[in-house]
Amino acid sequence: MSEISETPETSEGVTPDAERRAVGKFLRRMLPILVLMLLVNQMDRTNVGFVQDELRADVGVSATAYGLGAGLFFIGYALFEVPSNMLLERFGARVWLTRIMITWGLVIVAMCFIHNVTMFYALRFLLGVAEAGFFPGVLLYFTQWLPDSSRGRASAIFLGGSATAYIVTGPITGALLELHGAGGFAGWRWMFALEGAFSIVVGIVAGFFLVSRIEDARWLTREEKDALGAAVARDEEARARAPKVSRLKLLFHPQVALLTGVFFAMALTGYAITFWLPSLVDDIGGLSPFQVGLLTAVPWICAVIAMYTVSHYTDKAPDRRPYLAIALVLSAVGTFLATLGSPWFGLAALTLAAVGGKCAATLYWPMAQSGLDLKVAAPGLAVVNSIGNLGGFVSPTLFGYLKDTTGSTNGGLYTLSAASLLAVIGVFYVRNTRGTPDAPARTTAPEPGARPVVS
Repeated sequence: MSEISETPETSEGVTPDAERRAVGKFLRRMLPILVLMLLVNQMDRTNVGFVQDELRADVGVSATAYGLGAGLFFIGYALFEVPSNMLLERFGARVWLTRIMITWGLVIVAMCFIHNVTMFYALRFLLGVAEAGFFPGVLLYFTQWLPDSSRGRASAIFLGGSATAYIVTGPITGALLELHGAGGFAGWRWMFALEGAFSIVVGIVAGFFLVSRIEDARWLTREEKDALGAAVARDEEARARAPKVSRLKLLFHPQVALLTGVFFAMALTGYAITFWLPSLVDDIGGLSPFQVGLLTAVPWICAVIAMYTVSHYTDKAPDRRPYLAIALVLSAVGTFLATLGSPWFGLAALTLAAVGGKCAATLYWPMAQSGLDLKVAAPGLAVVNSIGNLGGFVSPTLFGYLKDTTGSTNGGLYTLSAASLLAVIGVFYVRNTRGTPDAPARTTAPEPGARPVVS
């Protein structure tokens, strides 16, 4: 009788244990640097929110101009997101992701030399162009390295960097603003220069750590390379066999349109808080830049705690829609209450809105994935993300215009509340297949080009 191996093998002759070891090595070696890159990415795109008053005083950037400039980032990002991903496939993650980071660092450094509104507009647009493709590029990188069964865990860890960024951005940026007057330079110029320089350094360091292809990883054994490569190849074949659907047709797909509307409303609130919270905290008065930065972290600390708590209790819920509706109502109530009372009360209200917004984001994407047919899930979510993220342009632009024309951002806050409540209605028209006995499991992630997170 021939000897029977006690270790099961895949059809390619490699053990599942080898695949697990390879995945573990990737998570330990690659994820830390990718999470750091994302944290810096989020900081650099939102740090302008802390220098609104300084830009007005030193450069003449009005509230309208500030809002438009903050929003122009998303136009540049949207226009160059897909071309950037195509170039990543051509040059590899090691070259392209580090190029993206070094380039956006250079743009941030250039922002310390802003001397007029036109330059502010141009650099914010160029920052969007430079950053385009980073987040979806990392998601594409995951598909090149990880089988579908392991990618969810990697994506969750990676997304944690985005949540952490909101907490650390305020204190770090506030501390740098305390350098005001050092060497005869304004604090906001020091902030842009140092944060941009740090981005360049991290980008250069990342170039020594990232590995573009499985075959190039010296820290994997031959068996581990074969096992991981075979698993990734099987998933790529399965995706290649999926029917292709025109994105133009998807614009008129009822569920895609509905999900886009809900996400657009969420993006409106998320980016409004991101870009205008520092200004509201500064209205409290008597606070140093570092203290303003510390206080802006409070809503995000509460939001992150709530986000992970909610995800823990809703992961096995048969229907996420009621929980998403509650989160959107909290967001609406928070933005409405922010129009009442003192700046301290406004901070508490926006904390409630941030909690609602972050919890909504946690609930939204799993619901969106399960609400679409498998054949349209990946391209459909990419369309949802691309159009919905334009809320990042509309929201700060609207707030800036209203602040200059009415002297208050209350009109914008009322708009956010109304948008969230309309989204609540839309949520219950989204198809729910979770918990349906015959419903197939949906593990499809947004295709490269999608950015499934409300920043």
